[in-house]
Amino acid sequence: MTVTRVLALLELLQASPGLTGPELAARLEVDERTVRRYAVKLAELGVPVEAERGRYGGYRLLPGYKLPPLMLTDDEATAVVLGLLAGRRTGLAVGQAATESALAKIQRVLPRALRERVDAVPATLEHTRAPAPVSTPKAGPLLALAEAARHGHTVRLTYRSWRGDDSERDLDPYGIVFHSGRWYVAGFDHNSGEIRTFRVDRVAGAERTGQVFDAPDGFDPVAHVVGSLSAVPYRHEVKVLLATTMEEAAGRVPASTARLTETPGGILLETRAERLSGMAQMLAGLGWPFTVITPDELRGEIRALARRLAEAAGDPEP
Repeated sequence: MTVTRVLALLELLQASPGLTGPELAARLEVDERTVRRYAVKLAELGVPVEAERGRYGGYRLLPGYKLPPLMLTDDEATAVVLGLLAGRRTGLAVGQAATESALAKIQRVLPRALRERVDAVPATLEHTRAPAPVSTPKAGPLLALAEAARHGHTVRLTYRSWRGDDSERDLDPYGIVFHSGRWYVAGFDHNSGEIRTFRVDRVAGAERTGQVFDAPDGFDPVAHVVGSLSAVPYRHEVKVLLATTMEEAAGRVPASTARLTETPGGILLETRAERLSGMAQMLAGLGWPFTVITPDELRGEIRALARRLAEAAGDPEP
């Protein structure tokens, strides 16, 4: 029984009291027995639903019952709207139209004066950063994974890889992580026998298997996800020695992009790159002296970058 459909039943009863069981079943895309279960669930939540028997009988809320209005202060309404807008921009959201429909509902129930004041915020708000390229997950798989992680339930994933290959696998989800505009789940993958990271937006379904698990003591989902992303295979393996401190390096180099190790000669930066020209620009932008250990091609890209900068500044070739 999904909370979404129970609430959908409540909305239907408010908008169109007297709908019959078959009519409600058709609109909710369930059978009539499920409609009855939803009505019982609403009653358990304190919402009195009356079912009239007979050929023309239907469901309705008891006479005189109304849901309490949504009352928000200026601060609360602004917080809700800004939260929805931020989620849409950063990817901390679900579904394709959920944010828009939620904003529409909030705006519809706010008093006119407050609605106009709140609407002025997104209408005049500017951003210093472009929106993150995001692919939001569906609410169903995300909620199923979160519930399974919380209660230690193994789930069977229906998953599509970045290559477009579909697979089914049993997963013990240890935790969910939101990182750089994307949702990830980290857990033990029964197919590979390893702790893996999966993109939640690529999960088509997550069903409980009936098995339970205990997550390893001290397991850090954030550290695992960030570490696994930094180890994604790219064309070039890069090792550079930075002349700085670990504290400064950690503050400038995201853990998701490189591994940092303190050595007697400096901070060893290890990462992978598809294009060495971009790596040369990143190293130059750090502002610290550095020594390239590998690959040799990176040295050529750095020399080429130095020539371009010298030409742009009108200096003789370095």
